[in-house]
Amino acid sequence: MAALMVLGYHYLTLRDGWGDDPQAFSPGLYHLAQFGWLGVEVFFLISGFVICMSAWGRTLGDFVKSRVSRLYPAYWVAVILTASVLTLWPCVRSADSLETVLTNLTMLQQGVGVSDLDDVYWSLFVELKFYLLFALVVYKGVTYRRCVLFCGLWTVAGVVAYKADTSFLSVWAVAPYSPYFIAGIAFYLMHRFRPTMLLWAIVTVEFLLAQHYVKGRVVMNLGDKAATAHDWPARIGVVMAFLLMAVIALGLFDGVRWRWLSRAGSLTYPLYLLHMYIGFTLIALLRHRLPAPVLLLSIIALMLVLSYAVNRWVERHVGVWLRNGIDKGLQEMRRGSREGPSPGRPGAAWAPRRQRVTPTDEGDGEKSLARAERVDRAEKESDRVGTLS
Repeated sequence: MAALMVLGYHYLTLRDGWGDDPQAFSPGLYHLAQFGWLGVEVFFLISGFVICMSAWGRTLGDFVKSRVSRLYPAYWVAVILTASVLTLWPCVRSADSLETVLTNLTMLQQGVGVSDLDDVYWSLFVELKFYLLFALVVYKGVTYRRCVLFCGLWTVAGVVAYKADTSFLSVWAVAPYSPYFIAGIAFYLMHRFRPTMLLWAIVTVEFLLAQHYVKGRVVMNLGDKAATAHDWPARIGVVMAFLLMAVIALGLFDGVRWRWLSRAGSLTYPLYLLHMYIGFTLIALLRHRLPAPVLLLSIIALMLVLSYAVNRWVERHVGVWLRNGIDKGLQEMRRGSREGPSPGRPGAAWAPRRQRVTPTDEGDGEKSLARAERVDRAEKESDRVGTLS
């Protein structure tokens, strides 16, 4: 639903592709869809919940492997397809340059000052910041206490960033969006353990902060029309999103096991990545040939089919290939970190040698021997675990 909200906002309220204000042909749908950008806020709220859940009990290597294999396959396809469409039919936007396209393939373009090939990519950079920050928790080991501490520190950083006047803190605090990630983490802790006053306090603070940033988000997304538009629909949307996550956190939806939901969920990410400028280009090319309702429904159907194809034949296969490749690289890194340089290789002369046990008396000898045996067992166990992982 969140993905369809964003799609509706782009197709029904933005003039890109239509060449005129879409309100002219569908005032009712326009007013219904003009707050569809809230779907991104819902994404962030869900992301806090799901990332905390999926990272529990995992190592940092497992976390990196899962995030890279999840994000990049569909993203690479989306960049290539969008660049191809914008190059062949630059009627709405051009692909700018080969440098822009290649830099966008890294997903780090905003960090180096390169424009997004498609405007929807902005939220991915916000997600990446969240992953990098939460990776600190994963590195130490995800626990209840560390998650609560993370929520508190990130909240303080967002509040301080406004007055600190430092770009570094502002970049990483991502204050307009961090309340959703933090609330999602607190909701998951409720779901995994039980609701407490502390967790409800975290959710309440983040909800109030989210409401504080709603006005700015309305101005950002509605532009000149924000002066005459009411912001209460957006505020109600945030309330509904938090209420829905609360219901999930309390376990009231645990019995829902509809199989089609997982299929619909698997289409969400590629649909979000593909729909915007490919859809705008199709609207610009066909708007004079087809009635607007027929054109919209046809493009939405095409985007869903394309999203299914990307999920079925790209995300699954390329994702597995990426996971296996990263896993092999991590195993090699662990092996190299344990063993050090091999004889005959550069730096072998500096390889550390095991210290000889030279007991001063019989008692010390027995203790030293026992200690050496424990070290050997620990190293063997480490090798076994590294091989299994």
